[in-house]
Amino acid sequence: MASMIELIKELRERTGAGMMDCKKALEENASDVEKAVEWLREKGIAKAAKKAGRIAAEGMTYVKEKGQDAVVLEINSETDFVSKSDSFKELVVATADFLLENKPGCINCAKEATAELFTNATVKIGEKLDFRRFELVTKEENQVFGSYIHMGGKISVLLLIEGNVSKEDADNLAMHVAANAPLYITKEAITPEEREKELSIQVEAAKEDPKLSGKPEEMLKKILAGKVDKYFAESVLVEQEFLSYPDFKVGKWLQDHNAKVLKMIRYATGEGIQKREENFAEEVAKQMK
Repeated sequence: MASMIELIKELRERTGAGMMDCKKALEENASDVEKAVEWLREKGIAKAAKKAGRIAAEGMTYVKEKGQDAVVLEINSETDFVSKSDSFKELVVATADFLLENKPGCINCAKEATAELFTNATVKIGEKLDFRRFELVTKEENQVFGSYIHMGGKISVLLLIEGNVSKEDADNLAMHVAANAPLYITKEAITPEEREKELSIQVEAAKEDPKLSGKPEEMLKKILAGKVDKYFAESVLVEQEFLSYPDFKVGKWLQDHNAKVLKMIRYATGEGIQKREENFAEEVAKQMK
């Protein structure tokens, strides 16, 4: 019969749970490893529920290609330390593989299908984890994926490009998108509402600019319209200078290759998530209770 140390080792390898948790599970289940696994999972679900109120604003993004399909996703953790761990990275890769294999139709569908995977990871890692978002893309003939992962997953980009573009150049353009963060592929993608909003911002800013006071109304309108155009030009991919070919704007480079960007997805870890700020001393005190 296996010793308690051997049983604990086996249980840890199967669940990733801590040594004392494994010992407790075995004691509660008469050294039955299978029952101990279930016991830990049940306790893990309870622990995960307690973590539901925490904010998961760290984590990583990831992009993966497989044949004609590609996926970009974001999974969040509570701390940057956990996001750099092997266990967390394994979860991200496993989730990407699941998405490419099963192609769920929505984030809620994906969360439901991966609930057990995330529950087990929460038990092992010990933090709230959140499968935040993903997007699947399928390419056709004469199309190529451009993908890029920056700083171990802080930013991930997936492009779908049609035309005479090599995989290397497609990936270079994805790197450009990661660095320059365009919001639109072309000017045509900018809605009238967005233009009107930016114009109102420029009108208010002009009131505080002494250089613009006293300008004739028609001249002021042209100046403000120019400022709006400049703002959006900096946010439009085809208007930006291509990092890999600085003598060309992206639009001109694409035109020379009889190509166009059909889809642009750029995920940055934690963007739009309000992080909770807590007093460090108070946090330590909480942990001591």
